Amino acid sequence: MPDRAPQTVERRLPTEEAGDLFALVREITEREIAPRAAEEEDAGRFPREVFSLLSASGLLGLPYASEYGGGDQPYAVYLQVLEELAAARLTVGLGVSVHSLSCHALANFGTEEQRAAHLPAMLGGGLLGAYCLSEPASGSDAAALRTKAVRDGEEWVLTGTKAWITHGGIADFYTVMARTGAEGPKGITAFLVPGDAAGLSAAAPERKMGMKGSPTAQLHLDGVRIPDARRVGEEGRGFTIALSALDSGRLGIAACAVGVAQAALDHAVSYAGERRQFGRPIADFQGLRFLLADMATQIEAGRALYLEAARLRDEGRPFGRQAAMAKLFCTDAAMRITTDAVQVLGGYGYTADFPVERYMREAKVLQIVEGTNQIQRMVIARHLVGPETR
Repeated sequence: MPDRAPQTVERRLPTEEAGDLFALVREITEREIAPRAAEEEDAGRFPREVFSLLSASGLLGLPYASEYGGGDQPYAVYLQVLEELAAARLTVGLGVSVHSLSCHALANFGTEEQRAAHLPAMLGGGLLGAYCLSEPASGSDAAALRTKAVRDGEEWVLTGTKAWITHGGIADFYTVMARTGAEGPKGITAFLVPGDAAGLSAAAPERKMGMKGSPTAQLHLDGVRIPDARRVGEEGRGFTIALSALDSGRLGIAACAVGVAQAALDHAVSYAGERRQFGRPIADFQGLRFLLADMATQIEAGRALYLEAARLRDEGRPFGRQAAMAKLFCTDAAMRITTDAVQVLGGYGYTADFPVERYMREAKVLQIVEGTNQIQRMVIARHLVGPETR
């Protein structure tokens, strides 16, 4: 059986411009991201220069309007770009997804003056964003957040602690959800906080089992003052804004999961064609062939699921249920596929000499971030049978 190199994923792209975009993405991943991914992840190094390159190349604002520095690309194209980036290094793919999430509130709920003042720098000016919803005592129950914003004339004073913040401590701006009214979801407002604001600080990054190159940290707001001009949307509408962002963000996580799973499959297929046991390649053995076939099928199904949700979004139709399904299916599949890839490589798969052990560690977090998969099941069920009775 001849050795077979992994095949490039075939993309169905809507325009020639999108095809050129993918050629650029693949050039950057092959030259700047993939060759250093394992070494930098092991060292816990965040590749800020890669994000600067992505910004300069127009890849940090793909789904947003070109009049503000975005790429005017459909979400179905943007998500496939995320998949390519995540396959090369999840720290980069997930980082771009989080940055896009942090721009969502201003781009979709800000005033014209706010968008003109801030979006060009956020989308193509080299800035990096972070999204601040979760807190130490309110993760899945995000509506119970306690960070407060108290009005003082034409300013707001923010006090509290945010938790599990991707890019915490290194971001140039933070989209922060804070309580401005009564308890519950209707008392929350969104704010755009500059990364150098007085009273803003980050704790030491969390020590994680994977994605060591992507800093995740608590963010402390100790009397942070910002002008009312940095309030995004109406007072009390912040939770609606947050959920709207998460619907889109879950699709980003789904695409990243498919990217990691695809990378794991590619390595497993390549290894199976090269590794020989009992006088022939292990890819000749039916048990392994069936395993690879199942891995590939799950990847194709996950890709189709997130792309269908993206097309609904691009058409302006409701897509929340499909986004939850895509996030649930793709991340669960990524966990299975990366675990199976380790099994294909056997003992070698358990060593850091091959990337599949890193993919397995990274896949786990995708089942947790932006709404655990248990929360996704709750969201899907509510669409099917309505809210829970109390």
